[in-house]
Amino acid sequence: MARYTGPKTKISRIFGEPILGNGKWLTKNSNPPGMHGDKRRRKTLGEYALQLREKQKAKYTYGVLEKQFRKTFEEAARLKGVTGENLIKLLEARLDNTVFRMGIAPSRPAARQLVSHKHIEVNGEVVNVPSFQMKAGDVITIREGSRERSSITSVFRPKNPKFSWIDWSETEMKGTFITYPERESVPENIKEQLIVELYSK
Repeated sequence: MARYTGPKTKISRIFGEPILGNGKWLTKNSNPPGMHGDKRRRKTLGEYALQLREKQKAKYTYGVLEKQFRKTFEEAARLKGVTGENLIKLLEARLDNTVFRMGIAPSRPAARQLVSHKHIEVNGEVVNVPSFQMKAGDVITIREGSRERSSITSVFRPKNPKFSWIDWSETEMKGTFITYPERESVPENIKEQLIVELYSK
């Protein structure tokens, strides 16, 4: 199962945002990575560089590699509506991202691990594919044999009330993917229109 396994802090420093992890190191060193990161004069990025940078940011944020990201974009382009917004909706509807949004896991990589290790059920069936696309009304539960594991339950966190497109009950260990989110409800700082322009070349 392909995924990024490189240094997370380095990626966060490239973009100047905590897109991988909590970003605690950015307060100590927010310079670009490299021996001369704090001294090197950076050229103004061109149009293509800005577009590529935005695509890379989205890929790292949602933990998707190039081939899968392009397939998701192509699916977004086939749907009715604005392609960029459709792309964000499809990325948000991934099972690993939904588990993260519900507060079941502290991060997307941790959510991905829960899914791949068969701790998560969708509509009563174990699903171990992190990229599984959720649909409106789908119900997520913690697998019966995993509910007593403190390593899982101890990291539960309250669901952010801003995420109105999902519901989660910690007492029942049950959540619902209510609907696809509207773009303005997704807090990620991604300029999806630049990604559309990149793939449209």
